[in-house]
Amino acid sequence: MKKKKENSNVSGLKIIPLGGLEQIGMNITAFQYEDSIIVVDCGLSFPADDMLGIDLVIPDVTYLKDNIDKVKGFVITHGHEDHIGALPYVLRDINVPIYATRLTMGIIENKLTEHNLMKKTKRKVVKFGQSINLGDFRVEFIKTNHSIVDAAALAIYSPAGIVVHTGDFKVDYTPVYGDAIDLQRFAEIGKKGVLALMCDSTNAERPGFTPSEKTVGKTFDTLFEEHKNTRIFVATFASNVDRVQQIINTAYKFGRKVAVEGRSMVNILDTAIKLECINIPENTLVDLDQMKNYPDEQQVIITTGSQGESMAALSRMANNMHRKITIGAGDTVIFSSNPIPGNEKSVTKIINELLRKGADVIFQDAHVSGHACQEEIKLIYTLIHPKYAVPVHGEYKHLKAQAKIAESLGISKDNIFILSSGDVLEVSEEQAKVNGRVPVGAILVDGLGVGDVGNVVLRDRQHLAEDGIMIVVMSLDKASGELVAGPDIVSRGFVYVKESDELIEEARRTVDDALQACLDKGITDWGKLKTTTKDALSDYVWKKTKRRPMILPIIMEV
Repeated sequence: MKKKKENSNVSGLKIIPLGGLEQIGMNITAFQYEDSIIVVDCGLSFPADDMLGIDLVIPDVTYLKDNIDKVKGFVITHGHEDHIGALPYVLRDINVPIYATRLTMGIIENKLTEHNLMKKTKRKVVKFGQSINLGDFRVEFIKTNHSIVDAAALAIYSPAGIVVHTGDFKVDYTPVYGDAIDLQRFAEIGKKGVLALMCDSTNAERPGFTPSEKTVGKTFDTLFEEHKNTRIFVATFASNVDRVQQIINTAYKFGRKVAVEGRSMVNILDTAIKLECINIPENTLVDLDQMKNYPDEQQVIITTGSQGESMAALSRMANNMHRKITIGAGDTVIFSSNPIPGNEKSVTKIINELLRKGADVIFQDAHVSGHACQEEIKLIYTLIHPKYAVPVHGEYKHLKAQAKIAESLGISKDNIFILSSGDVLEVSEEQAKVNGRVPVGAILVDGLGVGDVGNVVLRDRQHLAEDGIMIVVMSLDKASGELVAGPDIVSRGFVYVKESDELIEEARRTVDDALQACLDKGITDWGKLKTTTKDALSDYVWKKTKRRPMILPIIMEV
């Protein structure tokens, strides 16, 4: 036994976050021990405002591609987009088995079906308390609570020691569906001795405890009582199955029928019904088309769009773009979510639009977070009692807040690691240190293109969005090199041409003079002519308008 322990410290365990640190979303972490790599989660993030035209952002998994022979599988904590959304894109290059609990796997399978990857991808549904062996690792799934059913924490056993990864979690003693978090198991693992704890930091700045999801049920009861005579819309996250359950429970109490709208909401609800993760009383759920058969006071419509997404169902209803439903006076809209940081403007815009239409909008007190506040984080640390603390899931300020909590509980400052995506943290019983970096970054998904829009293209899009484009078209005689037609100037997104004839004409003359000067000197090199055109037009436009549109010279030979 003693000999085994000596060997176990020859090599350290490497913890390599490939995303999810310094940001909310795109969670993915690799764990490596010698020739075995396992990957926890594989999420996406949504584009920032300056990522024009981009649909999704997924992590750069170059490190996994370079070590493909060592990768044993993806182990998924729960079914939110920021933990599973990148799987269909990453699996094309790294086709290894996926391990997840049943609802999480159900949602993943919806994605794989959409991307035609079901037949190619091995999948295994894991129960709570069950362990899976992957190379040098054994991974145990532990029951936690979150804003989606079947969320799991992971105990990762390696020859170097045990790492506990909480996933996204809160401590809910009275969950809507299923059992409460398995605190007993956390304590048992803590007694064995835990090398490192990787704990959710999303709410690490908030004192106290996160209220139970059940408290929202009472809020819905009150709101439905106060709005007995109106049609009620509830906007929430598609994946918050527990919230949908509570809305349905309250609707049933008040004798209302429920319809669900929004593609992602319908897909997840179908999966939850199939896996019996939600209980719907008979004759309560009806098709949206059937709603017209019931009076307004008997209707509840659960919809996506609580974050103000422009193409989500609620936005389309608010803007009269929905084919079946329009929201107006006499309707009540309840926002059952908080805006994700960065979405505040979009949400406010939708609220204003709904109020303008005469709807009654409620956007306070109908939501509780799915993440642990400070006292719950302290509870997990106290049960686990880790040697090293590695805060995860959050921006730098969230990670820093958790580091302070860990320090307040007696963990030495030297044993707390705030990592950046790409850092390689090597941990063993003797020591832990950041030992090098691996390539990381954001891969942009635009339509069917994955990674074909890089920084240069994005910069061009920003340039076009800010100042527009001017295209200069001219024809040169092949034999003599003389200008036979043009230069003509076409502009888009720069000025309204009909009202700027004089500016465009003068710009054309400026380019013409510069080109003639070149041609008079016998310069016929296209590169030189294009540069001259750009410089002359750019200087003129800047002097006249203080703008720098993109300039695109086009030369044709005749």
